[in-house]
This record gives sequence, structure tokens and C-alpha cells, in this order.
Amino acid sequence: MNYRRFGRTDWMVSEVGYGMWGLAGWTNTDKQEVAMALDRAVELGCNFFDTAWAYGDGVSENTLRDLIKRHPGKSLYAATKVPPKDRTWPPVKGNSIHNVFPPDYIREYAEKSLTNLGLETIDLLQLHVWEDDWASDDDWKEVVDALKEQGKIRAFGLSLNRWEPENGLQAIRTGLIDAVQVIYNIFDQNPEDELFPLCLQEDVGIIARVPFDEGGLLGHLTKETRFPAHDWRAGYFCEENLAPTVERADALKPAVPAGSNLPEMSMQFILSNPDVSTIIPGMRQVKHVEANMHASDLGPLQKPLLEELHQHRWVRRPTAWSM
Repeated sequence: MNYRRFGRTDWMVSEVGYGMWGLAGWTNTDKQEVAMALDRAVELGCNFFDTAWAYGDGVSENTLRDLIKRHPGKSLYAATKVPPKDRTWPPVKGNSIHNVFPPDYIREYAEKSLTNLGLETIDLLQLHVWEDDWASDDDWKEVVDALKEQGKIRAFGLSLNRWEPENGLQAIRTGLIDAVQVIYNIFDQNPEDELFPLCLQEDVGIIARVPFDEGGLLGHLTKETRFPAHDWRAGYFCEENLAPTVERADALKPAVPAGSNLPEMSMQFILSNPDVSTIIPGMRQVKHVEANMHASDLGPLQKPLLEELHQHRWVRRPTAWSM
């Protein structure tokens, strides 16, 4: 495992971290298998784990608590998120931050997450949605400063809305944002335009999430794929999105180097960008952990292939189903 500096925090985090959304509320999730997968990740050098209160209403945070307890000699970074008070992802345009993240509410959920995680201090507390119109509000800034001063959190960040990497630039310029989490993959390359350069300038850590486009870049989907109605992916891979995703993934397959595969190439594409601090693929099985952690050992892709993959950028804007 290789490690990268996490912005101004100066933490050295594993360049392949662990996204914990799929460990609560997704279909075909086995708790014993999940525990084995998490333990294997630690064995392979993973030290950055990203969860959220909303992942099973604290269940995923409890899972991370148990992992930390099982590895008392390891320095594992715990990142979690405050859910929007109105439970709306993404936020409604024009809504006041006082309806979504009032200061007392941020503090309340920081305390809830501390309890769920079994920690005295959260390494990274993030807001689970964001609107940049909120950047000028003083209340959230004051509560963040207070949580840091009281030792409740070490660092503060934002999870940026899907397909809106520019919707966070003003917040970063306040100087209070230590890290941003953003969708970045072969399809979603827009963060390279404005977000990454500003983060580099402001020394902000970058967490790349959704490296496989919720599964679209695994290469397994077909136009006949269907998910159970209660599975989140049933909405994401609706008719409007499924067919073009499959077509674009199929168009990528001829570019896969000999001896590799589409998921591995997708991971290497992200790791080839030195601006990224860590990637957080979702993993529920040991074999997925081993495959994704192995990507750290492979090094960057060759420049000609990177140039080819940059031609597969897919510019999308938020829709009713993209969440």
C-alpha cells in the first residue's frame, strides 16, 4: 500500500481507502463477510475509512467502531458525515442552511457519531450535502471552530453533490475546509477543471468517491440488469441511465491493457492523478478488497492510455434520479 499526504492535516493516508456506504442498507450484504473484508483491508495497509450516520442510521458507524476495537494497535482514520436535517439529497436549491445544517444540529450529530464510533475525537467530520450559497453564513463556521477547539473533531470537510464539483469552491476559499469528497472516475472527470487546482492551492485533502460509477465501470451491467425495488441502485440505473452506462462501459473495454480488467484500469486512472489523496471504493467481500488494494501496487497508467481515457469524459448534470 502506498500512502499520500491528506492536505493540510499532514496525515499520511492509504491511497486506497474504504467506502462504507454499501455495508448498511444494500441488498446481499452479509455481516460476517463484511467484517472479514474490513479486517483484510487493515491487513493490507488501508487506514482511511469513510462512513456516515445516514448509512443505516448509525449501523455503518457501529461497524467502523467494531473494526477500530479489533485493531487497537493500528492508527485508523475515521471519517463520517452529518446528514441533512431535512433528509434531502441533494439539497433543494435556494433552501437556507438553517433548514439543513443549523449549528445545534451539527453539534448534535457530531455527538451521535462520536457515540456510534466509540471515539473521543472524530478525525474528519463532513457535511453530507452542500450548497455554495451557504459559504458566507457564519453559524456553521462558528460551530466547526468550536468542535475543533473542544477536541470533538480534528478536521472538517464537505461531501460535494453528484456532478457538481464546482459547488464547493466558495466554501474552500473560506479556509475552513480541510477536505472535500467528490465523485471522480473515468466518466466523471470534471473535478480536474476547477476543484482540484483550488484544493491544491488551498492544501485541501481530496477524497475520490464512486470510482466505479456505482458499478457502471465494473463492466458487469447489461441493458437487462435490474435491482430490487428497495435497492438504491434501482433508481440510479433507471432506463434513462442504464443503457448509456452500458454502452460507454463497453466502449472502454478495448482500452483495457492485457492482463488487466476494467475495474483495475478504473482504479489506476484515479491513482494516476497525484492531486487525489485517497479513493474510497465500496467493498463488501474479501476478494473485492484484495483487488482494489492491489491497485496501489500497480503504479500509474502510461501517458498514451491516460490520454485515451480522457476522451471518455461524460459530462452530466444532476437530475431527478441522480441523487
